Parts: sequence; C-alpha cells; structure tokens
Amino acid sequence: MQTMSDYLIQTRDPYFTAAQEDRCAPRTRISIPATLRMSGGRGFQSVVHDLSLSGFCAAAVNRITPGTVCWLTLPGLESLQGEVIWWDNSLVGCAFNQMLSPIVLDNLLMRWRPETAYRPLA
Repeated sequence: MQTMSDYLIQTRDPYFTAAQEDRCAPRTRISIPATLRMSGGRGFQSVVHDLSLSGFCAAAVNRITPGTVCWLTLPGLESLQGEVIWWDNSLVGCAFNQMLSPIVLDNLLMRWRPETAYRPLA
C-alpha cells in the first residue's frame, strides 16, 4: 500500500509525472557528435539523432540490452547518465536518469540545428 508521503514524492518527481503521458517529452531531430559508453565498457564515438528533456536516440552498431546503464557525453557538457530502453537496427534509445534542464536543451538545439551556421568549439 502506498503512503501519502510516497505519493507526494512521486508526484513531485518529473519522471513520474512525464511517465503518465505517451511520450515523456517532445523529441527534436538533430545531429550531434557524441561519445557513448555502456556500463563496464569503453566509450565509442556516436551521433545523437534526436534529443529531448528525458532521453535521446543515438547510433550504436553493436546490440545493447535494454536496462543497460550508459553515459552520454555531448560537446561542452559533462557525461549524462541514462538507461537503454531499446536497440533496433544500429540505433539505441535511452532515457536520462535526470531530466535535462530546458535551458541546456535549448542551447544544444540552437547550437546543433542544421540551419545553425555558428558552432563554437566546446
């Protein structure tokens, strides 16, 4: 049985709230060079193909089991921890452990959208 304090904690958790919808957050198609590392493995170069506050889709040639912990490193940011949700045809979909700040997401999208000509070094 769920206590009132458990309920209050869950309702303040952004993932709990977002999980009540079909999609946690709108995803934006993008192309960002990144490093992806699975728990217990070496990092490899990848490309993030879509990004949202709650997760991402990136290139991953080798099959990755759902539930695997991973770390995504984007230019200019520290590694972001996530969990593999799915793998299909050399693409991996992951959910962040902590949602991205909307400001960080907006900055990444502004910097890496195809129509953006200016991409300062990280």
